[in-house]
Amino acid sequence: MKNKLLGKVAVITGASRGIGYAIAKKLFENGVSVYDISRRTVEHNEIKKSFSADVNDYDKIVEILEEIKLKEGKIDYFFNNAGFGIGGLVENAQKDNIYAQINTNLSAVVALSGLAVKYLKESKGRLVNISSVGGVMPLPYQATYSATKAGVEIFSRALANEVKDSGVKVVCILPGDTKTGFTSARIIDNDTTDQKSKLDTEKSLAKIAKDEEKGMSADRVGKVALKMLKKHHPPLRVIVGGGYKILVFLQRIVGTKFLNFIIRKLYCKRG
Repeated sequence: MKNKLLGKVAVITGASRGIGYAIAKKLFENGVSVYDISRRTVEHNEIKKSFSADVNDYDKIVEILEEIKLKEGKIDYFFNNAGFGIGGLVENAQKDNIYAQINTNLSAVVALSGLAVKYLKESKGRLVNISSVGGVMPLPYQATYSATKAGVEIFSRALANEVKDSGVKVVCILPGDTKTGFTSARIIDNDTTDQKSKLDTEKSLAKIAKDEEKGMSADRVGKVALKMLKKHHPPLRVIVGGGYKILVFLQRIVGTKFLNFIIRKLYCKRG
C-alpha cells in the first residue's frame, strides 16, 4: 500500500518531549520531515531541525516558517501542541501566570493557526490542534487550563468552517490523562495563609497527578495523530482513551450539573 505521508513536511510546536515528541516519532517513521519549535532546541533523530522560540513570539515564528518553506518548498501539517499547566485555586493564582497560560495555551494557538493556514492552503494540508478532555470535563484546581483547552476546541470548529473550501482540514485531538513530563512541570499557585484551603488544594492536585501518572502513554496519542493524517475525511474532534469517550458521551445523557457533581466527588478532597 502506498505511503501517503512519504515526503510530507510537518511543523510541531513543543515536539521536544511528551505528546509532541511522540507525534514527531510516528510521523518520522512514516517518511515525514519533522520540524520542532520549542523553548529549547533538542537533538532527536526523528526531528530534522529544532528551532528555539516562544510560541507567543509571533514575529519569530513567521521567520521560522518562512525558513522551512524556503528549504522544503511547502508545509503540509502544522501541530499546535505547546502548552503548560497551572494548579491551584483561582483565588490564589498569580496574575502573570494566568495571562501566560492563556497566551500560550490559547492565544498562540489562534495566532499561529492563522499564520499556518496561509501555508496549508497551498499544500491543502492539515492543521492539528491538541486540546484535552479537561476542556470538556473541566477540572477544579485547573480552571484556567480547562478554559484554554475548551477554547482550543471551539476555535478549531470555527476555523474548520472558514477554511473548508480551501482544502485545509482541521482536527482537534483531546487526550485524556497521559503520562508525560507535563505533570511534574505544572506550576503550583497555592500561596495562601488559609491552611485548610492549602491542604484541600494539595490533596486534589495529588489525586490529579496520580491519575496522570497512571494514564496512557504519549505514544498512544501519537498513533491517533498519525491516523488522523492518513484519513481522507478525518473527524473534527477525536478523543483519545476509551474510558474518556464514554464519560464525554455520558455528559449528553446525565447533564452538565450531574457531571460536575461527579468531578467534584473525584477531585475536591476535603481536609
